[in-house]
Amino acid sequence: MATFAKPENALKRAEELINVGQKQAALQALHDLITSKRYRAWQKTLERIMFKYVELCVDMRRGRFAKDGLIQYRIVCQQVNVSSLEEVIKHFMHLSTERAEQARSQAQALEEALDVDDLEADKRPEDLMLSYVSGEKGKDRSDRELVTPWFKFLWETYRTVLEILRNNSKLEALYAMTAHRAFQFCKQYKRTTEFRRLCEIIRNHLVNLNKYRDQRDRPDLSSPESLQLYLDTRFEQLKIATELELWQEAFRSVEDIHGLMCMVKKIPKSSLMVIYYAKLTEIFWVSDSHLYHAYAWFKLFSLQKSYNKNLTQKDLQLIASSVVLAALSVTPYDLTHGASHLELENEKERNLRMASLIGFNLDPKRESREVLSRSTLLSELVSKGVMTCVSQEVKDLYHLLEHEFLPLDLASKIQPLLTKISKLGGKLAYASSVPEVQLSQYIPALEKLATLRLLQQVSQVYWTMKIDVLSRMIPFFDFSVVEKICVDAVKYNFVAMKVDHMKEAVIFGNMDLESDWLRDHLTVLAESLNKARTMIYPPVKVSKLGETLPGLAEIVDKEHKRLLARKSIIEKRKEEQERQMLEMEREEESKRLKLQKITEEAEQKRLATEYSRREEQRIRREIEERELEEAQALLQEAEKRSKKKGKKPVIEGDKVTKQTLIELALSEQLRERQEMEKKLQKLAKTMDYMERAKREEEAPLIEAAFQQRQVEEKILHERELRQEIELSRQRHAGDVQEKNRLARMLDMKKIFQDRIVSRREAEFKRLRQEREEKIKKLLQARKQERETKRKLLHFLKLEEERLNKLREEEEIRKREEAERRKKEEAERKAKLDEIAEKQRQREREIEERDRLAREARFAKANEPPARPEPAVLARSSEPVPAAAAAAGAPTPGKYVPKFRLQGTTAPPPESDRWGKQDERPPQYERWRGGDDRRTSYSGAGSRSTSSWSLSRPPRGGSER
Repeated sequence: MATFAKPENALKRAEELINVGQKQAALQALHDLITSKRYRAWQKTLERIMFKYVELCVDMRRGRFAKDGLIQYRIVCQQVNVSSLEEVIKHFMHLSTERAEQARSQAQALEEALDVDDLEADKRPEDLMLSYVSGEKGKDRSDRELVTPWFKFLWETYRTVLEILRNNSKLEALYAMTAHRAFQFCKQYKRTTEFRRLCEIIRNHLVNLNKYRDQRDRPDLSSPESLQLYLDTRFEQLKIATELELWQEAFRSVEDIHGLMCMVKKIPKSSLMVIYYAKLTEIFWVSDSHLYHAYAWFKLFSLQKSYNKNLTQKDLQLIASSVVLAALSVTPYDLTHGASHLELENEKERNLRMASLIGFNLDPKRESREVLSRSTLLSELVSKGVMTCVSQEVKDLYHLLEHEFLPLDLASKIQPLLTKISKLGGKLAYASSVPEVQLSQYIPALEKLATLRLLQQVSQVYWTMKIDVLSRMIPFFDFSVVEKICVDAVKYNFVAMKVDHMKEAVIFGNMDLESDWLRDHLTVLAESLNKARTMIYPPVKVSKLGETLPGLAEIVDKEHKRLLARKSIIEKRKEEQERQMLEMEREEESKRLKLQKITEEAEQKRLATEYSRREEQRIRREIEERELEEAQALLQEAEKRSKKKGKKPVIEGDKVTKQTLIELALSEQLRERQEMEKKLQKLAKTMDYMERAKREEEAPLIEAAFQQRQVEEKILHERELRQEIELSRQRHAGDVQEKNRLARMLDMKKIFQDRIVSRREAEFKRLRQEREEKIKKLLQARKQERETKRKLLHFLKLEEERLNKLREEEEIRKREEAERRKKEEAERKAKLDEIAEKQRQREREIEERDRLAREARFAKANEPPARPEPAVLARSSEPVPAAAAAAGAPTPGKYVPKFRLQGTTAPPPESDRWGKQDERPPQYERWRGGDDRRTSYSGAGSRSTSSWSLSRPPRGGSER
């Protein structure tokens, strides 16, 4: 990256490189300067650099470089001099348009040169193969290669400028101008694909403008100027869309205009609204939405009548006739007859959406199809007085179609009126925004309406009719067309009829089982049979009426009950059938919704996958294209340099690859760089010699000039010094004369001064006295305030000390109480521990005594009683129970207890009824009786242990 001390140096360097044919290097040098953070302060030189930069970008068709440079330049001059950016962008667009026009003028076959579906698409593989294989290029292919790249670059220029200027409040006018020029480009060259993309780009810019509301320099749509620019752009978009016959894009443009009006909540001027409704009439007519077309014509008529003061009676009559004929062209039956609930909801939403576009505010809770309907529109036309403005032929036609009942003569009377109406129309003299009005476009719809009215009236008069007779009554169409019209009318329940080709007759009336003449066929049969029976067997006349009356009442009662039962059965059957139909419809609707959801999810996945795949292919294609362009540019530069030097590049024709081109170009650049460094070293050495020689020659000349300059400056200094002295003398003399003149006024001045000083001293003393009095009062007030404050603080301090003292005493009391409780608890715990320790000591003594007794019993049982051992005697000397010491050896012939036979010295203690022995000493009973309260405070472990150890039976005791 090259660095320059000043921007002017970069401009000079770029011009030098351009002169030697190195435009790519010049462009890169300027690009490095513009994108560098070193030159972020705007200056006039940067504007000249940008002009040269965009010229190079246009000359080399480098759209990406141009976009980067303009973005950086916008950052530089956005807040300082935005008009400079505007001038640069205008110059850029002018150059791009000029080069595209030059290429167009050079091409002889513009249609073939522009026969490309997409200006952003790359070349097809077959085109690339054909261009490399074939040696000679045809004229069409040369035109394509000459013109199409420049139009691609011009389209890229428009996109770049719109992207740079978007959401910029200071360049709104330039943004609108660029959009208009892009629209004209699409219109002039019939670029439908680019027009759709341009509309989408502008639409996304507005979406981002609303999304990022806190952005700096964001346009304010509430401003009248900004709103007018945005509306003009959308209306131009709508005009171009209709001229290119892109009706879907035109409808989206209408939605954009309506959304913009709803966003700012402001209605545009009437001239723009006339264009809006005029284009709506064209869009709705092309889409066969005759009802909305008629409503749009009605709004257009209202605007022209209200705001166009120059409108003539002839023009008003033509517009009113269009409104009435458009309303009559609407199909007279409801197209939603027999539709499902979902279709009705969709139709309701569509009516609300269209009504908002047309300008009718509807209640969403009401049935919109009843509000936007043919009958409502016709009644509104009559009430608003539109019928008074139409021509006589249209009035007669409306009267015949809507109010007359002429089943045989309707078509014959309507046909001459339609012939006259088809000749009416033309351009409006004082309504240029309204398109050319041709009433002949409504003739097919009116002929269809006349056919439907004739069929409707004939079906009310005739039961059957021959096909030939009906064909003669309808001169507009053949019977095959009439039959198609009849099918739609019967489908939507407008006419009840059937065509029988075997009998060559048309049968009118409903053919269903529930029709009037089939519903009562059994009743008619019964009446006929009853009449025949009466004729065969005439009734016998009875003179006495009383004999027949009881039977007649019973018969009437039975018949009435039978009819009621039959009616209830029919109602139940109908309800059951309706319930089954509703269930079937719900099931079908749920199945359809599930299938639709699955299909939508699959479609979304497919679209996402397809989009990612296309995006990857596009990125890969752009990278390859960029690398190939760079390689070709390097190769071209190498060829130019080699031709200038008389060398031939080492290239083997078609075998050259992209990598080979890059390597060859890099090696050529390296070799050139080395040669340039050698030349620069040689040039630097030569310049050093020249500079040294120049300084040696100019040294004596500089010294002589310096001496001469000193002499001249000395003479000049002396002359100026003399002039200054003379001027000082003259000023002194004048000052002395002025002093003498003013000396006469000295006494008067002193008198005036004394008077002024005395008056000011008196004023000063008065003010000082007043100030001292104010200060004394203020000091007294502040002293009283301080005294009051001091007393209040002293009282608050005493109160706080009292409260603190009470709080401390309460804390001390609580602390002493807590210490006393802790001390009592410790003493109680110590007593309980002592009692528990004594109890454990007694238990240990009892256990030890039991153990010794058991050992003594075991020893006596194992040895003969006559020969006691010394150890046993020694042990027997220990204290034992009194019963054991008194017992002797067993006597023969006397009862001996079991324990004596086993050698024990004493019987076991008497057990209670539960098999437990009570060996507690009397001290234990006394302790329990006296210290139950203390025992409750002891630990749970010690209490349970002592109870278990005292209640268990002694080891080695007798068993039952």
